[in-house]
Amino acid sequence: MRMRRVDDMQSAATYAKELESEDPEEVTVRLDAGDVYAMSGEARVGYSTADWKKHTLTPSIANSQAIEWIFLVDALNFSFWSDQPRQYSVTLDGKTYHGYWTLCAAVNRALAAGIPITDAAYYAKASDEELADVFRGDSVESIPLLGERIGVLREVGRVLVDKYQGRFSNLLACCEGSAQRLVNLVVTEFMCFRDEHQFHGRPVAMYKRAQILVADIWACFEGKGLGRFVDIDSITMFADYRVPQALCHFGALEYSPRLLEFLRESEKVVRQVGELNAQQCPPTPGLLPPGHPWEIEIRGNSIWAVECIKRCIEESGTPVNAILLDFYLWDYSKEYAKEMQEIPIHLTRSINY
Repeated sequence: MRMRRVDDMQSAATYAKELESEDPEEVTVRLDAGDVYAMSGEARVGYSTADWKKHTLTPSIANSQAIEWIFLVDALNFSFWSDQPRQYSVTLDGKTYHGYWTLCAAVNRALAAGIPITDAAYYAKASDEELADVFRGDSVESIPLLGERIGVLREVGRVLVDKYQGRFSNLLACCEGSAQRLVNLVVTEFMCFRDEHQFHGRPVAMYKRAQILVADIWACFEGKGLGRFVDIDSITMFADYRVPQALCHFGALEYSPRLLEFLRESEKVVRQVGELNAQQCPPTPGLLPPGHPWEIEIRGNSIWAVECIKRCIEESGTPVNAILLDFYLWDYSKEYAKEMQEIPIHLTRSINY
């Protein structure tokens, strides 16, 4: 199989930049977006790779076991928002987690119970019931897209067992310290990582999970050893549904009145009936289908907004990359979720993010 190259797809950042030079449709990037980072104070106090390991649930030691943990978690790093009154949660060591952290807590709980959930040979062949038990919640509410997550585990597990002796670290070694080579190899080997779309007849690649996989390895190893990538600054932000919310909160993104109304009404509808609507534009309120032009606009312009912020900060003499900006904005969106409740997220069910 020929390795897929990121260059084969038009990057979302490049296409979003082109949109900005034309007539924006539903999402506008404010080019003075450097104020976002400056107003937070983080540009003054710093935000580094060391912050990654400060989270209770992430690996505290950078070793081969951490590599397999990171791969497993990022393979399943998608769609954590709830459309049910009672949100999926996982309690570990007396603390209850929601959202992305439920995944980390469930994985750590399984490891503590002696279940080799980070071993590809295990999750490639484990039964549906065994895997469902690993991700069981505190109540009857199950983790979103459980069936899709089981499918992802089977796919990536088989590839690792058949081609890389069951270890993602062996695939990582093939990349020779190149972040782009790793992204290319991941999307070549694993179909479930191919976050690729058509936008007005043109191919666009987002590669959220493939890129955050690289970023998490880099951050865990603090850019050293297995986490040293000579081209790490080529990685863009990870286009999901939380960072766009934070960008709107800070004024780096601006939604059209039509889009805002749709997103606000959709939050009400989805939590009431979970309605799925067709690929019409504008759609009726409900889930925004994967690949819908509005979804691509939100994600693509979020990537370009972070690129604008990065350039503004670099011009001030402070080195930074899109990864650290994304980490900061995502952490901010979780810490100040109540303060940002008036800004709706776009509700899309997808394994891409």
